[in-house]
Amino acid sequence: MKWFLAALALVAASTPSASEARQHLQVQTDCGSGTYVAKSGHRVCRPVRAARTPAGASAQCRDGTWSFSESRRGTCSHHGGVARWL
Repeated sequence: MKWFLAALALVAASTPSASEARQHLQVQTDCGSGTYVAKSGHRVCRPVRAARTPAGASAQCRDGTWSFSESRRGTCSHHGGVARWL
């Protein structure tokens, strides 16, 4: 029984909250450059050009675009690589 409760607690802790789900939905709908499905299964904005750092950006690419990548692997690929992490 203890292992069952521990497993149940683990599942509950790893389930995204409603606000997190809304945040992912908002990112998905606010992407003027389109989206892609990340390895996590989330929809993520494609890199965009902007004069200022866009909300939610994770890195600036060497070609001047801003990335919203969830992980470092592959971030800014086809955009010259990462110029700086945010």
